[in-house]
Amino acid sequence: FFAAADGLGSIAIDTTQLNMSVTDPTAWATAMNNLGMVPVGLAGQQLVTDSICVPGFDPSLSMMTGITPINPMIPGMGLVPPPPPTDVPVVKEIIHCKSCTLFPPNPNLPPPSTRERPPGCKTVFVGGLPENATEEIIQEVFEQCGDITAIRKSKKNFCHIRFAEEFMVDKAIYLSGYRMRLGSSTDKKDSGRLHVDFAQARDDFYEWECKQRMLAREERHRRKMEEDRLRPPSPPAIMHYSEHEAALLAEKLKDDSKFSEAITVLLTWIERGEVNRRSANQFYSMVQSANSHVRRLMNEKAAHEQEMEQAKESFKNALTGILTQFEQIVAVFNASTRQKAWDHFSKAQRKNIDIWRKHSEELRNAHSEQLMGIRREEEMEMSDDDSGDNPSKKLRVDDSALAAQAYAIKEENDSLRWQLDAYRNEVELLKQEKGQLFRTEESLTKDQQLQFLQQTMQGMQQQLLSIQEELNNKKSELEQAKEEQTHTQAMLKVLQEQLKSAKELAEINGHDESQANEINVLTVALVNQDREKNSEKRSPGLKSEKEALLIGIISTFLHVHPFGANIEYLWSYMQQLDSRISANEIEMLLMRLPRMFKQEFTGVGATLEKRWKFCAFEGIKTI
Repeated sequence: FFAAADGLGSIAIDTTQLNMSVTDPTAWATAMNNLGMVPVGLAGQQLVTDSICVPGFDPSLSMMTGITPINPMIPGMGLVPPPPPTDVPVVKEIIHCKSCTLFPPNPNLPPPSTRERPPGCKTVFVGGLPENATEEIIQEVFEQCGDITAIRKSKKNFCHIRFAEEFMVDKAIYLSGYRMRLGSSTDKKDSGRLHVDFAQARDDFYEWECKQRMLAREERHRRKMEEDRLRPPSPPAIMHYSEHEAALLAEKLKDDSKFSEAITVLLTWIERGEVNRRSANQFYSMVQSANSHVRRLMNEKAAHEQEMEQAKESFKNALTGILTQFEQIVAVFNASTRQKAWDHFSKAQRKNIDIWRKHSEELRNAHSEQLMGIRREEEMEMSDDDSGDNPSKKLRVDDSALAAQAYAIKEENDSLRWQLDAYRNEVELLKQEKGQLFRTEESLTKDQQLQFLQQTMQGMQQQLLSIQEELNNKKSELEQAKEEQTHTQAMLKVLQEQLKSAKELAEINGHDESQANEINVLTVALVNQDREKNSEKRSPGLKSEKEALLIGIISTFLHVHPFGANIEYLWSYMQQLDSRISANEIEMLLMRLPRMFKQEFTGVGATLEKRWKFCAFEGIKTI
């Protein structure tokens, strides 16, 4: 009469085996929909649509593919419509069969309780059967849920039913709570209330364990196949030594393309101990062939080094071109910030231009420092041989502050020479830009920068000459100090001899000790007077009280500026105290006192600046 659909379309019952009357088609359709079955032979729309079912689905496919069996009654799987909300009771209708009738339970009662589902459960317990119920009647009622493989009926109104698949058990659980009546009899033995629950059977658990073991074997096999696929290939086997193989290996050693493979075989043979008196000549020829590749490898190395040098040169040229373009971009920004064009821009545009200009200047300075670093490295590599003799040329005078100062001046001289080289490079870059640009407003600014750099270079050259002269003066003063020291020692020896002779005369002539003490005091006074004269000759004093006052003010000013101050800043401060003083006079005064004030250079390129610092606390330690 109808075809039973389990939601997957895999089980169907022959309609010729069922011949029953349907008193209430609507109730029958509702009951079959709750069971997940499609009524056949009824007028009206199909309650379970074909789009929900998967046609041709084989439930045994999970055992072959390793897919976990899917319960079609589980909510949210998409194979059957989701169950109604829990707060809305499920409406169960009367189910009419050929030999019996199933009446639904009271919807107000709570749903029947079930035990925890065992793993792989295919067997259900059915209790509350009528006493007169037979296996045929039980099979007629429960075969609508799926294929039944076994029915074990007891004498005490209960039985165990085993289905072919696990999802059929969920349909059988749906019938729990129904009241079963055989035919139209009202006898107590012909009626009973069904209680359907999960049963724990050894056969179900054994099949479930077998399926799990099969899935574990498939998983292990899959992992092994994956490991074999990802495992690196084994190295090729090394053949055993023979004269024929040795002759072939000698030919391979002469071939550049097969040399790496052949040298591995030769190394393995030697480590195995294949060399003996008989094969020594053959192995010697193969070793000689391996040695012949040394020259080839050296030539390849030289070629790669040449390519690396060419790459370095191309990188330096490209960096120079990039730096030139950065200079041009910075020049454009500087021209845009002048009042002639700056007034026509809006406030937002000015802000953007200012940000772009600062960013471009930072990038330009970074690339310039990188290029200068490359050039310094090249010059240092070229001057490595010359720099080995420098330590032997250092001035070594113990306990002499003048020697330490002379060495510091020499280092400052070297740093100034490096800065001059940097200025020359920048001047060359400016000349190149001057030849490329037209005589516009940008070119005029470049000319002004070039003139400023030239003036700075001339000033630094003059300063370098003055420092060299000062170095020579310090050396001459050092020599004079040595001569004075030798002269003082000689005078001291002469005075000591005179003192001894005077003491002897005093003892001979009978003078007392007071006369000898007067002679000693007179001698010490003469020595101290001679030392004071030498110290006055060595260190020139201040010319006037004005210079002493200036030195005090400048020392106080520089002491509160720990990072130093340039001569213009210092001169502007002194102008407020004395308008007649000049910057040149302050600079000459600072240069006369190198132990109190020292000069340092900060910045790179066009931002180079001379700063004076107060160093009397450090200089007093060297006196």
